[in-house]
Amino acid sequence: MTMPGAYRQYLFPHDDPRLAGIRGADAYAYRELAKQDDFTGGLIRNWAPLYPSEFRGLTTDGSVVPGLFPVDGPVPAEEAAPTAAMVDAARAFLATLTEEQAAKARYAADAVEWQSWSNPEFMIHDTGLRLEFQPEAVRDAALELVRASLGEDGCRQVRTVMRINGFLGELNDLESVMNEFSYHFALYGEPSPTDGWGWQLFGHHLGMNCFVQGDRFNLTPTFMGAEPNGIDAGPHRGATAFTGRIRLARELVASLSDEERTAARTYDAMEAPEMAPGRVDPGDERHLGGAFQDNRVVPAEGVAVATLREESQDLLLALVAESLTHWPEGPAKARLRQVREHLDETWFGWIGGFGPDDPFYYRIQSPVAFFELDHHCGVFLSNRHPAVFHIHTVERTPNGNDYGRAWLRNAQHALAAPAASAAAPSK
Repeated sequence: MTMPGAYRQYLFPHDDPRLAGIRGADAYAYRELAKQDDFTGGLIRNWAPLYPSEFRGLTTDGSVVPGLFPVDGPVPAEEAAPTAAMVDAARAFLATLTEEQAAKARYAADAVEWQSWSNPEFMIHDTGLRLEFQPEAVRDAALELVRASLGEDGCRQVRTVMRINGFLGELNDLESVMNEFSYHFALYGEPSPTDGWGWQLFGHHLGMNCFVQGDRFNLTPTFMGAEPNGIDAGPHRGATAFTGRIRLARELVASLSDEERTAARTYDAMEAPEMAPGRVDPGDERHLGGAFQDNRVVPAEGVAVATLREESQDLLLALVAESLTHWPEGPAKARLRQVREHLDETWFGWIGGFGPDDPFYYRIQSPVAFFELDHHCGVFLSNRHPAVFHIHTVERTPNGNDYGRAWLRNAQHALAAPAASAAAPSK
């Protein structure tokens, strides 16, 4: 098994040009340096035209499956969002802001800025408030809204990702580029117990988009990552990010028959030379649902979950449940129920080896949910091939309900219909 701290053999020397060239630059200075770099500048140029595209949603064939996200009917009490607590926390956050800060932090509920989030350490879009440059009271109030929305366990996971980012900054003496608060926070819509609104938190290895409409709750797109996958020194020593997901993914693959593993695995190696052109992206590597991929067409691949034995199906559902532990309790139950209801339309795909130390990629894909985990090459560690201590995870809601957009549009259409009817001339 890979030992804790194995990543340390890949630390760059302090004077390596990879680090020395950006050391001391703040987020805004580093943004300009990133634009000029051949690699990061290329990523920015590739992503730039995708951001303002009209939102449709991730699909398997370019067509959105209709009727998956209705807004009529009550939400069962055990699946309801913590809306009242969220509204109170959002109003408390707004009360800490000056007029200038509020103008910077706030957007319409359906604003295109939802789609501006990104997960690299360099800033692409300056959306909302950059927390590292805000007074402590503003930072605390923003994180209290995260806590009110996600619950203690969910907020703990978010804070772990943020602290690992700070730890990576300390390891490389790059705290001005990567620290615990180098994240953007924005509020969308008017906090309301009934109407659609939400918040956004994004930066290095974290992109979280939280939407609530009455008792309905969505937390996608969500990106969480870590390099390394844990903290082995300092006050937060022992914190890890994705250990449970990795363990369950390996257990799921181990439960498959040889024939099922062959069907699930699309490529034997993480950097297989026979991969289709473009299957590995310079920035995203193997994952397909990351930043600026809101309208991506991702055909299902791997093995149909409906064909697996009950033991394997149960392990897949356990992996989904583990992937939802940053959600609040009620909405996590709703999400898991939706996945279970579409299990006969769900696919499981795998890239990489099956050994206990092998890096891998997996995807769980259904009409209502999309989960990825991918082991990556080093960015601020020097490993040139995917390693188990650098992890990216992605969660999306396919067919148009990322950012709660399907719910919001359905509600807007429902409100517009009576108004249009009343305005129509009588015959």
